[in-house]
Amino acid sequence: MTCVLTALFAKILLSIFFLREIHITFAPELSKGMRVSHKTSMKSIVLATLLVLFGMNSSFAQEHGTASEPAIEHHEEEKLDIKGEIFGHISDSYDWHFFSFGQGHDANHISLPLPVILFNTTHSKLDVFLSSAFHHGHEPHAGYELYVENGKQKLKTQDGSSFLDVSITKNVLCLFLSIGILWFLMTGIAKKYKVNGAHKAPTGIQNAIEPIIGFIQDNVAKPNLGTKYMKYMPLLLTLFFFIWINNLLGLLPFGFNLTGNIAVTLALALIFFVVMLANSNKNFWGHIFNPPGVPLGIKFILVPIEILSNLLIKPVALAIRLFANIFAGHTIILSIILLIFIFASLSKVAGVAFVPVSVGFSIFMFFLELLVAAIQAFIFTNLTAVFIGQAIEEHHHDADGHDHH
Repeated sequence: MTCVLTALFAKILLSIFFLREIHITFAPELSKGMRVSHKTSMKSIVLATLLVLFGMNSSFAQEHGTASEPAIEHHEEEKLDIKGEIFGHISDSYDWHFFSFGQGHDANHISLPLPVILFNTTHSKLDVFLSSAFHHGHEPHAGYELYVENGKQKLKTQDGSSFLDVSITKNVLCLFLSIGILWFLMTGIAKKYKVNGAHKAPTGIQNAIEPIIGFIQDNVAKPNLGTKYMKYMPLLLTLFFFIWINNLLGLLPFGFNLTGNIAVTLALALIFFVVMLANSNKNFWGHIFNPPGVPLGIKFILVPIEILSNLLIKPVALAIRLFANIFAGHTIILSIILLIFIFASLSKVAGVAFVPVSVGFSIFMFFLELLVAAIQAFIFTNLTAVFIGQAIEEHHHDADGHDHH
């Protein structure tokens, strides 16, 4: 979790920097009613989807249990570990596993080893090596052992000493990959606007990005933040593009599940929470600790509710909503694919017969997840703007002295 949070905060700072540069460059001059034309081949979409789904099916077909789990020889047929399969594919890991051939010690694992960075606090020792040194969990290395518990890869020391783990895991790799994608896209667009100006018709990738920025500005920032919306546009754009890009990366075959990691969504919620508190005014705190127009006796009940609602429920709800939706979507897709092997364990004919059903449902869920990826990014961004808007809302009085907010 430490390495994920460290990389995430670094990524957020970088993203805010270049998204701020882009927004300041052209957002104030966004044209109204701009149309974006995309000619996409339906045949190409279907083909790509089938490749994704059959890539995932191939991964399941070639591997029983988590790839990095130390194998135990069995003379009888092994049972399919449903829980281990699902969590093994959506959990963080110390390598980027693609698929496996064979079983047990004879299995050949196709994966990309990642750097393992461990600081032993007991012995004040730093160890840096590739995860391939563990030989997929079959051998210890440098006094550490890799094991799998409930489909999740974990490390432990052989002598029981404590250590700090700042390894580049699969989720951290996803963070760096999203940084590269966003940096490449956004800096390229910003350079075009600096050279051509904001009034020239957008070309290339600008046709796709500019309407999104305009949508966030006109439908999220302005209605909720009023005249102060420009101050928060870099944060809102960063949150939206970060969540959306990583949601899409999670749909790739052998892909990632970054936004399905509760540590990441909690970090995003914490960033929003800090921004909200840092910009809140006395009117916001006054409504929490001294609700206006409420009898004194009711305030003893209402104040604790307001404290919990504004200082705990809001950030936690944001984190859990994003995590639960992405995690559930991936779990459903994997479960549908696993039904093939569940039926096959009962009868090979039933397993083969269920393949078209599984593929059909998987295709449906895949396209549904494409929609969910954008919707969840929008919901998180919109609620962030709503909550910040409530914290910076000014106190008003009408001619009769009544409060308006």
